[in-house]
This record gives sequence, structure tokens and C-alpha cells, in this order.
Amino acid sequence: MLNDPNVEVARAVVGVGNDYPPSFELALHTHRRGQFLHATTGVLAVSTPQGAWVSPPQRAVWIPPGTPHAVRMIGPVSTRSVMIDPAIGQFDRCCRVVGVSPLLSALLAEACETALEYDEAGRDGLVMRLIVAEIERAPVIPLAVPFPSAPALAMRCHAFLEAPSVKSGVDEWADALHLNRRSFTRLFRRETGMSFAEWRQQACLAMALQRLVAGASVTEIALDLGYDSPASFSTMFRRVLGVPPSRYSV
Repeated sequence: MLNDPNVEVARAVVGVGNDYPPSFELALHTHRRGQFLHATTGVLAVSTPQGAWVSPPQRAVWIPPGTPHAVRMIGPVSTRSVMIDPAIGQFDRCCRVVGVSPLLSALLAEACETALEYDEAGRDGLVMRLIVAEIERAPVIPLAVPFPSAPALAMRCHAFLEAPSVKSGVDEWADALHLNRRSFTRLFRRETGMSFAEWRQQACLAMALQRLVAGASVTEIALDLGYDSPASFSTMFRRVLGVPPSRYSV
């Protein structure tokens, strides 16, 4: 471990690094500070009572201060992160997956090697301030699966994550919840902030990323998710993440 996230120091930004074995899980917990959680290897699956976020390399999860969250490591994971005092910066109040530029990645690695009681007026302080500026401008990546608060809908969403399929449709869900199509689509967007089709895609993508890193083939994942062909799955994957699914295959 490079620095301890639970140690309180009189610095606004603190670097934290860890190396985890495959399938390691951090139980539900909170931090007083906001956490910018970045994995240089492996994939992070972050869950809160409000949703789930999956973060492959070149991505990170922003976890606001005081947010209860659990983290599961998919593959061997090395994290290089920072803990940020809530009094500084302009950050989202909800969890987000964001892009990590090569510059930000290098800065995070440097932060994790920096002593806890660094000189705020010197080079280390400049590095930390630059990290905050880079995080504030980092692009949001659509890798979120928000959970609704309505109990019946939430139960169905959680069940879907156990066996996601692009074939699952609005009418099927509406019938299961005893709603007409229009009422269901309104409820779903109000509860999740997404259309059903957007949420279904994100849920399928989140599960696909985890299975890719675990060693499943692109063909196997595509067919299990209900795609007509591996090519159609790969097209969706590349459109959303900018890289082919083979990028995350072991």
C-alpha cells in the first residue's frame, strides 16, 4: 500500500496506491474525502445503493465524499488514486466514470509516491493542484448503471444484471410490472435518468467488460447477451468506448 486513505493529514489532496489480487472485494464503506479511483491494470466494479459503475484502464471512478460504496476487483488490479478534501474543487455530487489522460495517469502515479506531509508550496503541491484541475476537466464516460428507488423496478433491474440481454424489451418489462408502455417508460426515465434502451446497453456493457477481463471470449459474450453476431456486439462496444472488446481480453 502506498499511503493509507484512512489516515487524516492536513493536506487537501492525498495520493493512495494499492495492488489487489483477482476477485478481491472491499466491503461497503465511506470516506470523508472524495475519491478519484483509478486502476492502471484490471477493471474496477464500484457499487453503491444508487447504482453500479465499471472502470477499465484509461478510466476512473469519481466517488463523492460520504458515499457508501463497495469495490470488486476484476483481474489483478493496481490502483493509483487520490483522496480530495470536500472543501476544494468543483466535482459532481454523484458517482461518475471519467476518462484518464496519459498526463493525469502519470500525475496520479507521482501522487502515490509523494509523502503524506508534502510541501504544499513546492513541487509536490503543484502536482496535486494540477491533478485537481485535470480531474475537473476529465470527460464523463457512459459506463453507469443507475438503480431505481421504486422497489419492484429495482428488483427487476438487479435481476437483469444477473442475466443481461439486448433482447429484453420495454413491453416485457411493462407487462411484468403491470404498467402500460407509456407509464413504464416515464417511470424508468424518472427513476434512472435514462431511457430503457440506454440503461439496457450500459448494463450489458458493464457485464461484458467484467467477463472480458475474466477471460470469456468476444463470441461467447456477444451470443450470451443476445447479439446476432460478435460483429454487432463489437460495433456497439467500439462506438461507446472507442476501442474494440479485444482490447480488454486477457
